[in-house]
Amino acid sequence: MEMKVSNKTFAAKRLKITGIIVLLALIYLVCSLILNFQTSSFLSVQTGLIWLAKNFIPNSQSIQYWQDIAYQLFRTFLVAVSSTTVAAGGALFLAILGAKNTALNRNASWIIRGFASLLRNIPIVGWAMILLFSFKQNDFTGFLALFFLSLGFLTRAFMETIEDFGSEKIQALQATGANYLQVVFQAVLPEVATALISWILYMIENNIRDATLVGLLTGTGIGFLFDLYFKSLRYGAAGLVVTAIIILVVAIELVSNYIERCIQ
Repeated sequence: MEMKVSNKTFAAKRLKITGIIVLLALIYLVCSLILNFQTSSFLSVQTGLIWLAKNFIPNSQSIQYWQDIAYQLFRTFLVAVSSTTVAAGGALFLAILGAKNTALNRNASWIIRGFASLLRNIPIVGWAMILLFSFKQNDFTGFLALFFLSLGFLTRAFMETIEDFGSEKIQALQATGANYLQVVFQAVLPEVATALISWILYMIENNIRDATLVGLLTGTGIGFLFDLYFKSLRYGAAGLVVTAIIILVVAIELVSNYIERCIQ
């Protein structure tokens, strides 16, 4: 009897998996027909990779651009770090008021949650395009785009981190006579500080990557420089830009990992 039930269960799972695979295949087929995408194009991928290897590897001529690349990369880094740190301050304030265990008002908590969800669900490209109409192509536009996305993401992350502290602990502290500010600043925040710093470091890494894309739209930073070199057919210099971005991202990640190990 158990064997029959087991066989029926496995048969049902196989049927579900088969149905999902068939559905995905149909979705791909419909999309490829609408877009006129040729599946055979996958066979020529190696041609594109060979072209990249030949043209995008930095050469002796591209080295002359390293000063401009380093300067714009540094500016991009500053925009990413400044937008993240400013957003972290605002996110911490909103998270304290929005977390279930530290919120002063339940309605305010729901409003803050909805506000944070709205900010973080608009993609960075969407923010950049919206802000371009008002602030034009400059570093401040990129700063605002990264700021709004970071504010929404960090607010939600901070709220969940603060809620992990537990309402029982807060009630126990209040029972001993601690007021709201004492509970928040002398108990909750010191307890979750390590996790909050980890989220901030993660957001800095993410914003450095996004800042490159934002620069393509706002005409600033390392993203604009890559677009300029690529469109002017200076592929070696464009490859040097990509290499510099990779080095910066890896370096920031290593520093972040070191800081996290030190504070844990």
